[in-house]
Amino acid sequence: MAADSRRIPLRISNKKAFIWDVDDIALVRSRHNICGILSGTLPHVSQQNVFLGMPLLLMPEEVVLLVENEFAVLIDDPTAHPQPGLQHLQNWDAEQQAGIERQIAMLEAKEAKENTKGYAMTVEALQKRQAREEKRAAKAKLAQESGELGSLSAMLSLESPAVTAPSSSVNETSESKSASSAGHTVVIPTSSTTLEWYNTDSSCTYTTIAAAKEAGIWDYPSTLQERARCGVFRNLWERGYFMGGGIKFGGDYLVYPGLFLEVYLVEIKSDFWMLGDPLRYHSHFAASVLQSPASGLRPMEVVAHGRLGTATKKAHLLCGWDDEKKEVSYLTIEWAGFG
Repeated sequence: MAADSRRIPLRISNKKAFIWDVDDIALVRSRHNICGILSGTLPHVSQQNVFLGMPLLLMPEEVVLLVENEFAVLIDDPTAHPQPGLQHLQNWDAEQQAGIERQIAMLEAKEAKENTKGYAMTVEALQKRQAREEKRAAKAKLAQESGELGSLSAMLSLESPAVTAPSSSVNETSESKSASSAGHTVVIPTSSTTLEWYNTDSSCTYTTIAAAKEAGIWDYPSTLQERARCGVFRNLWERGYFMGGGIKFGGDYLVYPGLFLEVYLVEIKSDFWMLGDPLRYHSHFAASVLQSPASGLRPMEVVAHGRLGTATKKAHLLCGWDDEKKEVSYLTIEWAGFG
């Protein structure tokens, strides 16, 4: 895959980051080990919530990582969608009507082609039937000349009726199809950037977390616990791991096996960077973030983490963040099963 230096747009709404382009979703997953969570319903099965579609909702830690590494920019989505003017709406409506007319014209051309093809097949069938009748008549004449009147009578009784012109039902069917109202499909684009009134200037785009905080569209991280989560997430990411939400397993993250590649840091992309993708592997750890290496843990918490991790075939990973040194220390807990 060729290197792509383009920064991915993360659209911020209500201080949550979304990716609406399917190519960008594939890029952050394959290049940057960022999975996110699909949060949109599918068009044809909107009443279910098992298989979801775009947009991709990112965790705050994923957003901070992408922006700080200059992989993405933040876009204030409400500001980028100003109220359209009357001329904008008229132009949009004209484009919609032109699209509908094109669809109807294509449908009519397709129907005409199918009707012509059906009539041609009917003529061909009639020609084959006529050939069979001529062959049968030749056999009857030969039998008459040889004096086999009984056979001739039997053959004449089996003779099919005369070939007639094609039935008018074919034409009536095609006319009824043409007379029926042609349907059309309304296409709803997943990206608003093609709209005439979409604001594309730099006033809605922020390249740093500090600038986004100053504008009031983003506020993460703002506490010691949030800084600890960002620091732990970055440290695990730099080791090549994939991370996902771990609340169902009693932790902050699920950590999937990875392979740290020094060559990635010098912009040499490798397929091995996909090792550990959650679509292909089970997680190895359920990680909990501690805002300080000296943070206390109750014995019940230690037991709960150990037994829950073992029951789900994972080790529980305690991640202690040192805010002064900007370092992470790790400790795993597993249920030994003795005593």
